[in-house]
Amino acid sequence: MTALARTDVSALDGVPLAAPGSTGGGVLTADDLDTVRRLGTDVPATIAWVADVAARLPLPGTGRTADLWAALAAVAAVDVGVARTLEPHLDALAILAQAPVPVDLDAVGAGERSTWGVFAAEGPGARLEATATHDAWSLTGTKPWCSLAADLSHALVTAWTDEGRRLFAVDLRPASVVPAEGPWVARGLAQVVSAPVRFDAAPAVPVGAAGWYLERPGFAWGGIGVAACWWGGAVGLARTLWEALSRREPDQLALAHLGATDVALGAARAVLAEAAAAVDAGVAGADAALVARRARSVVADAVEEVQRRCAHALGPGPLTTDEEFARRVADLGLYVRQHHAERDEAALGRDLLAAGERPW
Repeated sequence: MTALARTDVSALDGVPLAAPGSTGGGVLTADDLDTVRRLGTDVPATIAWVADVAARLPLPGTGRTADLWAALAAVAAVDVGVARTLEPHLDALAILAQAPVPVDLDAVGAGERSTWGVFAAEGPGARLEATATHDAWSLTGTKPWCSLAADLSHALVTAWTDEGRRLFAVDLRPASVVPAEGPWVARGLAQVVSAPVRFDAAPAVPVGAAGWYLERPGFAWGGIGVAACWWGGAVGLARTLWEALSRREPDQLALAHLGATDVALGAARAVLAEAAAAVDAGVAGADAALVARRARSVVADAVEEVQRRCAHALGPGPLTTDEEFARRVADLGLYVRQHHAERDEAALGRDLLAAGERPW
């Protein structure tokens, strides 16, 4: 059985952690998760840990996708902010591994200890242009929503070319790259600053041809990896609920909240397990987009259900007295908004009709 498909334990005690102190997917160690617990909001220490642990985690689509997502979920169950930092670094490594032509990382000073972000968002009033001069490329303009740009060494960044959007690797450390400090007034993920970056003829190297970044099957796979982090964050909330009810005699309403939480987490875990199997089977194209949209929607709904159930069952107490729980609630609330709710459901409906074959 895959790491995400285990059925011998409940959704509250199973993957990402089979029991207190154990790890998801057999990839991370108990010491790894103890370290995650101690990192808190220390960004340099978190990034250093990410660079260290990433080499031990499998790539998606290599037969161990469930192990990868279980590891992401295990981290998120302990600290959502650390998972939010780990996931894009791993996504960047997967993208580089999938590139159809080897990327000249030496040209941007990247190596084994580089720390990566993936900056692919677009926004009104901000446009990043890529220009080719002889055999070199440079980036000029503004890129919005660049998480941790002031703290990472490198990033994969989409920019506009004459042929369309294209992905580039860039060094974030030169003076030609200027990350903004804000605006970033977020209460959740407060340490993961996601602000614009100004590029002024910053040297860059292409990663794949124009359009490749969005067309590759790994684009959909990466989106499901994010959902695995959401799911792990919800497991962390559910554990607080479990522990609270274990300390007292729960009434019928509390038991109903616990049962509904288990149902939501179990259903989402089943969908993630199915998606992991599809990724390892090589799902691509429109089918990959369908799998990703479906999985992300199921997990996002489960997260919101767990958030609601925990709020109703636990009341204001842990939000005001338990720093770890309160931070997890805030972090997860912001992180899951990468899912665009009804807009993503509408996109799923559009894709289903475009496929031309009823799926049920």
